[in-house]
Amino acid sequence: MQTHPAPYSVARTRRATIAPPDLIVFSHLRWSWVWQRPQHLIARLARHRRVWFVEEPMCDSSVDRPELRWIDEGPVTVVRAHVPGPERHIGFDSAEAADLGRQVADATGGDVDTVWLYTPLALPAARMLTYRTMVFDVMDDLASFKGASSHLPTLHREAVTFADVVLAGGRSLHEGVLEFRNDAYLFPSGVDADHYAEAVLHRNRPGVPVAGYVGVIDERIDLDLIDRLADRLPNWQIMMVGPLAKITADDLPRRDNICYPGRASYEELPAAMSSFHVALMPFAHNSATRRISPTKTLEYLAAGLPVVSTSVPDVVADYSHVVRIADDPDAFASACTDALGDAHDSAYHEMCRPLLEWNDWNRIAARIEQILSRRPMTARVDMDATA
Repeated sequence: MQTHPAPYSVARTRRATIAPPDLIVFSHLRWSWVWQRPQHLIARLARHRRVWFVEEPMCDSSVDRPELRWIDEGPVTVVRAHVPGPERHIGFDSAEAADLGRQVADATGGDVDTVWLYTPLALPAARMLTYRTMVFDVMDDLASFKGASSHLPTLHREAVTFADVVLAGGRSLHEGVLEFRNDAYLFPSGVDADHYAEAVLHRNRPGVPVAGYVGVIDERIDLDLIDRLADRLPNWQIMMVGPLAKITADDLPRRDNICYPGRASYEELPAAMSSFHVALMPFAHNSATRRISPTKTLEYLAAGLPVVSTSVPDVVADYSHVVRIADDPDAFASACTDALGDAHDSAYHEMCRPLLEWNDWNRIAARIEQILSRRPMTARVDMDATA
């Protein structure tokens, strides 16, 4: 007989006025960490839906038993399990999360219109709910990431097969999904161009050329390339803006012309980019980058910046006409120098404009809403999961 850990105590005072959700999202990324694809899409879907955004459990030394909390985060309500114990990562496949789906299902008070997955590890939890449509938005090849759960490959295949609607966040991801089903939708990540227009209006570049990166700094970044780039561009400043993940400060190259300002919020990104002359996408060639489709490509272009990237397959396929591609340090440094002129080239910016208009996040969310509206109205429950 299957056993479950002690059920969560429910912080009811924290959700007394929260209405039942229309959409429940299970995400491995926390809502308030870095503004990425989940935040862009779900915030827009939340304009017409009540959204619960279920995060992975969090260790909390202030609690003595598991507790489920509802936190108001503006467009969504974050649902998070706080569990006792020292700080460590707790995934949806951990013992502490075994009863999470059942507790969330009980809290809904009935059927849910849509359940949405950003990680296949949450599939068992999601299948405990009664819902009309399950969406799996494949935003990354999570199984290829450093420290990935051994359950990911199996659950990824199962989620791709089981979900009613499958979205893919990039061309390479889409090709991988098509191996399992032929009706998956390709929706590369988009951009809110108006948000980054501030970087163009308030451009404040110092005299020294700045090559800048914004985003998470992890195993996907070619740190050796950054080190060698700084060596080959001694009169430039290399600015790496973003939080560290799965690496430590000791792993970072240290030179006088490299700086690490740390994490910038989404609201702060235009100001950070306003000091750049050239934007960088210095991705390593490894299993974690094989299928990435960087959201920052369009964000850089919207900020009026020329872009230099390593030969990430999706970037080469979709943006090589507006992004300079180079891999070795000498070629990458030369591309940065050559890109300085693009910022003042009106023809270059005209080439970028259609990309920004078509890949607007509002248009993408509207197209996804149309897909969801065509789903049948009958709620369904996974009998195997509730047995």
